[in-house]
Amino acid sequence: MIRFLSNLRVLPRFSVPQIAQARCYSKHDPDYLELLKPKFPQYETVNIRLTGYDYPILESYQKFVHNTAEYMGFEVADSWAVPPKKLQVQRFKPDSAVVDGEYKLSVYERIVQIDDLDAPMYPTLLRILQAGIPEGVTLEVLEHTPEQDEIRFVPDSELIALKNQLEDMKKPKK
Repeated sequence: MIRFLSNLRVLPRFSVPQIAQARCYSKHDPDYLELLKPKFPQYETVNIRLTGYDYPILESYQKFVHNTAEYMGFEVADSWAVPPKKLQVQRFKPDSAVVDGEYKLSVYERIVQIDDLDAPMYPTLLRILQAGIPEGVTLEVLEHTPEQDEIRFVPDSELIALKNQLEDMKKPKK
């Protein structure tokens, strides 16, 4: 029993881990800056795009995705709706060009934006979201781009017309 206790080493009370001590880039940088960095690699900003034809089901699933991400401790930066796309689908009779039926469909889209997504937790989040996905809803995970921010706004036709008139006035007349 005495030999066992003699092999124990006493560590200083306020020791900084060796990793933090070895990675100081300057003698003026405090040691704790290395400890503030995340433990795991992170995805900066990720957009989860949900699309579907049924509006209430899509809204309900968006709420599920948002609540699940917050429950898992992720920072949900934003979530928004994209203006719906209107489609007109025609069904033809077999072996002819005669229209058998015509349908008007709306494709609804929702985006949930998550910041600083930990790489080890991403597969777990994805499995949970796939397990709860309703029928008719598609789930797509994308890296955030500035073009995705522009999609969310409905273009103002009057403003576009006024800008075109202004550009026409600026052009020199021949």
